[in-house]
Amino acid sequence: MVSGSFVNEIIKRDKKIFFKDLKSTVNKEYIGDERLSRSNDIPLIADFTEYNPFHNGHLHNLKLAKKRVSDGVFVAILPGLFERSGRGTPYIMTKYARAEIAISLGVDIVVEGPPMGIMGSGQYSLSLALMFQALNADYIPRGYKPLKEFEPIISRICQGRAVAPKPYKIVDIGTGEVLLNGKLEEDNYVIVSLSKSMYQVNFDFKDKFIFIKRIEDVSGTKIRKDIQIGDFIYLEKSIPKETMNVLKREIDNGRAPLHDLRSIASILDSVNNLSYQELISLNLVDEKTAINFVEKRPFNSMHGVIDSISQGFSTHFQNRVLSVLEARISEDAVSEYINNYPSVIRVLNYKNDEVLECFREKIGSRRMYVSK
Repeated sequence: MVSGSFVNEIIKRDKKIFFKDLKSTVNKEYIGDERLSRSNDIPLIADFTEYNPFHNGHLHNLKLAKKRVSDGVFVAILPGLFERSGRGTPYIMTKYARAEIAISLGVDIVVEGPPMGIMGSGQYSLSLALMFQALNADYIPRGYKPLKEFEPIISRICQGRAVAPKPYKIVDIGTGEVLLNGKLEEDNYVIVSLSKSMYQVNFDFKDKFIFIKRIEDVSGTKIRKDIQIGDFIYLEKSIPKETMNVLKREIDNGRAPLHDLRSIASILDSVNNLSYQELISLNLVDEKTAINFVEKRPFNSMHGVIDSISQGFSTHFQNRVLSVLEARISEDAVSEYINNYPSVIRVLNYKNDEVLECFREKIGSRRMYVSK
């Protein structure tokens, strides 16, 4: 069983890393420097993925992308800071365990992505676009759900034309043309949002996306639920044996499953003791939520805290706010962090020294830190 102290240490450790990155100016000085050493022409395949956990769908995408670009270096951008997902919930396993699994299954390099759990979807989409730009990615594989109405959108993105999600519609940014009325499936929405962010940072993504149809009968949500209840029958059919082996090891060592485990003491301390001005300054905490915290405290349980958080525009908003309350990261800090992102390319794991050196040549050694 995972202890509360283990979760608290993760928050404490990653908060130090966050503010260290925030103060760094290394990438800001060199990211646009054309003198950066890129002496090899080996293509770089950069995939954003949480691997929560690494399942057969991820393996399918990895294999097809490497088959498409057989001489490429496959880089996985793996969000890690605070161990909170884009849904705002804790990951099943730590970033180091997830990176280890990825390398064992064919990924060449794993680098740390943005702290998605404390960000809004637009904020982390912009951060990801900046990471793709910093890596000078040649190819970007993305899994998607094949739907007839999504095909025209994919076509525009392949041409390097940015599309953007608007309330209940998808539009071509350049022409203003409405491409779709209504909402998109989550994976497809991420692709649209990412194209918009790449457009915003002036990253040329023409012909860089490798669109891969999602395989059927593999659900990350179901996998996470089965891990929580200890049902390994479905898991054996949905995740590679390498994932299963590391998962069992992490469970035996009290480091998993982390899903739904939070630093409750930190959250209660934030809502009970921060002033209104301090609360409203936190990223994602809106005025209504801050007022609710002040008027309803003291809180003795998470139930009252959750009920006091406004619904927001996203189904994941409440969990993201809980993650912000754990870490106590302000909106200004997140904005500054994004402006300087990525301040360092942090390598979490890699295949071998030869691959690492190849990667170093592609991005410039002054901007890379190996944490393995």
